[in-house]
Amino acid sequence: MAEAENLSKQEPSSSDPLDIDLEVVYDVPLQVSAVLGRASMKVSQLVKLSRGAVVELDKKVGDAVEVFVNDRLVAKGEIVLVDQKIGITVTEIVKRS
Repeated sequence: MAEAENLSKQEPSSSDPLDIDLEVVYDVPLQVSAVLGRASMKVSQLVKLSRGAVVELDKKVGDAVEVFVNDRLVAKGEIVLVDQKIGITVTEIVKRS
């Protein structure tokens, strides 16, 4: 009888692989990155860079960027400025192909 009570207290098993508890992966670290722009310069200019030097990039606030998680494209967005910090507003989630 006790064995039957224990079985009734267990969660029903599901064969659906999407029916999982995602909390088990919430603490897994991921690397999120986005290329905010590029710049070209000669070696002579590069070696003259010092602390505090500003390298002007080819993108500005409002331009489109791609967001990568662990080097995989997952979203597209736009560059935004929030309290003097650069951020990205996600405009599209990229579907896996």
